Amino acid sequence: MKIYQQSLDEMKQVVKRYTQQTTDLEIEKSVRDILEDVRQNKDAAIRKYELKFDRLAIKDFKIPDEKLTAALNEISPALRKALEHAKKNITSFHRMELEHGFVDTNTPGIIRGQKVTPLKRVGLYVPGGTAAYPSTILMTALPAKIAGVEQVIMVTPPQTAGIAPAVLAAAKIAGVDAVYQVGGAQAIGALAYGTESIPAVNKIVGPGNIFVATAKKQVFGQVAIDMVAGPSEIGILADETADPGELAADLLSQAEHDKRARPMLITDSLKLAQAVSDQIKEQLKTLPRQEIAAASVENRGFIAVMKSVSEMFALMNEVAPEHLEIQLSNPAQYLSLIRNAGSVFLGRYASEPLGDYLAGPNHVLPTGGTAKFSSPLGVYDFVKKTQFIQFSKEALKNDSADITKLARTEGLEGHARAIEQRFK
Repeated sequence: MKIYQQSLDEMKQVVKRYTQQTTDLEIEKSVRDILEDVRQNKDAAIRKYELKFDRLAIKDFKIPDEKLTAALNEISPALRKALEHAKKNITSFHRMELEHGFVDTNTPGIIRGQKVTPLKRVGLYVPGGTAAYPSTILMTALPAKIAGVEQVIMVTPPQTAGIAPAVLAAAKIAGVDAVYQVGGAQAIGALAYGTESIPAVNKIVGPGNIFVATAKKQVFGQVAIDMVAGPSEIGILADETADPGELAADLLSQAEHDKRARPMLITDSLKLAQAVSDQIKEQLKTLPRQEIAAASVENRGFIAVMKSVSEMFALMNEVAPEHLEIQLSNPAQYLSLIRNAGSVFLGRYASEPLGDYLAGPNHVLPTGGTAKFSSPLGVYDFVKKTQFIQFSKEALKNDSADITKLARTEGLEGHARAIEQRFK
């Protein structure tokens, strides 16, 4: 990984180059054409694109529930135990996010409040390309179920050898109501517009490749989406007390996701920076996904050596990473200094994969600097809020002069008259 020793202002410019979002106009157009085709031609269009992109002729998109049950019995007892353990932790964490609305009756004659209503139907996109992600199913389906969503449906790309049993088993464990074998932009179109086989949803969540992310962005407004997710990121803040081998392993844990993944280390120790760089080279030699991770490290990763801990945090807040590890002495004392991050991992034993799989907090997180204004996926993503008010005649009369004054100031005479009509 390239090591930088520059000022804070110079490093902020470097960070912009590494994290800038780009738009591929050719992909934008291609996705727009696919979505329009799916909107108009529904199942026929999906079959066409599955044959073109996945080279599979799909007759029935829906996977029978008995196959999910069979997959649950097919996976190893150890994997089933791990999935159930993850479910328990994810469920216990996300139950604490439940909201219950409120009613305010503190002012005589006035009732104000807010009711929280689960979405009726949501769609989960689960990638199925270079790797299968049963953990993503748990992370997306369980918060939706906790929120009270009526129907949770899942789409995932079809596979020549069939969808991995681990994926189908995870869907069964998470309580997914229906699974459809369709992927790519055409799957997003199916969820957004509905087809003869796949019902339209109210919201689409879950990660995917650039075509999936672009499609989610383009259907936003027709349906809600969780976020436009980019390549995975890990940022680590560490000093000379940290272990170089552990830091290198954590950086590579994200680099192996995607050639465009962003592994980033910020430290105040040049000695540590060089040791981590050496460890990355050594560990890459035996990493099964070496080609992917090496491209990520070479083209998208960096190590920044700053003058002080305060500069380290200032730069990392500019990065706003998806995953942030703080590997400093007494890491919890620094939590208040973090303004922008998707999920924070405190200390040596909170390695990032702990959050990916088992700790409980969600692993669907804002990327590409969007942690400056976005949150992790949670129960709150699967509900909507409705306000309500009730006024007595006397309460409205007390406020009527202010209401009509504001209405006429805005040139909306009809608004003012609607209030005055009550007192003629």
